[in-house]
Amino acid sequence: MRVSTTAPGFTVSAYRVGWYGGDQARLVWKSGRIAGHRQPPSQIVGATRTVQVRWKPSLTVDTTGWPEGAYLLRLDAENRAQRWIPLVVRSASAQGKVLVMHGTATWQAYNTWGGTSLYQGADGSYDARALKVSFARPYDDNGAVKFLVYERALVVLAERLGLPVAYTTGVDVHNDPSILSGATALISLGHDEYWTPEQRGYVTKARDTGTNVAFLGANTCFRRIRIEDAGRTVVCYKTDYRDDPVYWTDRALTTTDFRSGPAPDPESSMTGVFYEGYPTDAPYVVQTPDHWLFAGTGVKAGDSFAHLIGVEYDRVTPSAPTPRPIEILAHSPLVCNGNHSHSDTAYYTARSGAGVFASGTMRWVEGLMAGGHDDYGDHGMDARTARFVTKATENLLTAFAQGPAANHRPAPRDNLQDVYGSSV
Repeated sequence: MRVSTTAPGFTVSAYRVGWYGGDQARLVWKSGRIAGHRQPPSQIVGATRTVQVRWKPSLTVDTTGWPEGAYLLRLDAENRAQRWIPLVVRSASAQGKVLVMHGTATWQAYNTWGGTSLYQGADGSYDARALKVSFARPYDDNGAVKFLVYERALVVLAERLGLPVAYTTGVDVHNDPSILSGATALISLGHDEYWTPEQRGYVTKARDTGTNVAFLGANTCFRRIRIEDAGRTVVCYKTDYRDDPVYWTDRALTTTDFRSGPAPDPESSMTGVFYEGYPTDAPYVVQTPDHWLFAGTGVKAGDSFAHLIGVEYDRVTPSAPTPRPIEILAHSPLVCNGNHSHSDTAYYTARSGAGVFASGTMRWVEGLMAGGHDDYGDHGMDARTARFVTKATENLLTAFAQGPAANHRPAPRDNLQDVYGSSV
């Protein structure tokens, strides 16, 4: 671990995230006092405008014996400053388990620490953005915003249910797909935008051999990336894809949006839904209340939950590649940049029997915390929304933990014609 601080000293505490009787985390390790040092400033280097950090190690954290899972490392400085570092202790096997896949490439894509991210440069402009970003730097803000907002609450819920759970990251799936072998389900969390084509291929293969897949966010698998430097660098040229060196050797690996040229492959063939827009804020509206996902929620057709749709959304789009039969479970009217549309929650089953669920909204995992003290800015969602999302997610995880959903849950009833009419 490399730390830069103006404080004379600091300590590190490692917390494993889980249920723990409602405490939601457990202290597993704490360092002694470590002398603080201010390390050299970062630099933005090369035509890719990548933030580079050359810091000396401050301490080594030995995770031998730590239980697999999602961790938060808290750094407490003697000047009262505090930061978090998210850490995943990977599972060796997911055989017979629900596999939670953390979206670390997306964490890094949005990270502006040092001046550039895949979205903006030091001057705040898109044109000055980085084309490559490195994990060898701190995260911005408190250090763990993406994990806390879009991932933590699902980990807590899965462990509260007592399900057999395994842990990995999208980058690790890219590097070693064997972790998918025998998993009953794979869970993609609330903001999981950046995937390699290899990762997508491995997840699709897992689906096609019986692993259920749940997409609990929106805008999932939208950006095609490349991993370099032994997993430490995320590459995405986006609209400048012609400048990507791979463009001249393998068009299918060119780092841009999956749906865009030079080798379009829209995400909807896997997820069932198609990313449409940002930003929006709208009520979630139930379409098929008798679906098994909603058992025990008490919802009726047309029931709504304020602000659960946002800030990005997906919908079933008949003109895009869409698995059939597919059932739209929620069909939520919205306005985005002046355009009227809908967000859809959808469910289909693959030939293998695997069930595939897509929430259609980026706020699904946030909804688990709605109205509570740890909601991290719940956008006005209330405790009623939390009860609904929690029960539906419990139904989903419990079902998917039992193996291919087609073997024990009703088949999807294709209602695309009913919802979208003659356009289908």
